Amino acid sequence: MPHLPREADRLLINEIYRSLEGEGLDLGLPMTFVRLTGCPLRCVWCDQPEAFFEGKEMGLDDVLARVAELGTNRVCVTGGEPLAHRQCPALLDRLLAAGHRVVLETSGAFPIEGLPPSPDLCISLDVKCPGSGMEDRNRWENLPHLAAKDQVKFVVVDRADYEYARDVLRQRRLPCPIILQPEGGRDLKPLATWVLEDRLDVRVLPQLHKWIWGDARGV
Repeated sequence: MPHLPREADRLLINEIYRSLEGEGLDLGLPMTFVRLTGCPLRCVWCDQPEAFFEGKEMGLDDVLARVAELGTNRVCVTGGEPLAHRQCPALLDRLLAAGHRVVLETSGAFPIEGLPPSPDLCISLDVKCPGSGMEDRNRWENLPHLAAKDQVKFVVVDRADYEYARDVLRQRRLPCPIILQPEGGRDLKPLATWVLEDRLDVRVLPQLHKWIWGDARGV
């Protein structure tokens, strides 16, 4: 992990940009992304390793001003791992107070209790499958804190990952939409076939940004 600011009003920011949401329930909608630097996890398939260390300090006022300049009501706070920053709840509060609908993307390895109880905050929580190499970091006690407005995502590398996700869904009651996404974000057919065979009530979704822009950053 990089050295993170200790000041209550400063964050280490990797990038802020406007694009289309490539994942989850807001797939295809215009979105402003606030990507924070730093993550203690090292998922095998991580497609944002630049966010491990690269970034610059910004004050909350400057982050909010940049988001306002980009002119999109929807904001995704992502990383890295946003909840590694103790200032993340304050950032969420400020974005919500400014009238934004906010999606918080988190690895699921940090506590989510105590986040702003707003209907305009969607927690997008990963459950790490074995193919990530990080399944031992799943914080199962987060799941009861999710609500219908939130979403849970599984990134599926192979059949073993799919069976892991299927078993989690059969063993645990989740109150929100479930998304299964193939690793790499493009090859949907195997995952779609398995879901239909097992009659799972989940969404199988791609990473739209990879279809449009490939692996380019900041789009």
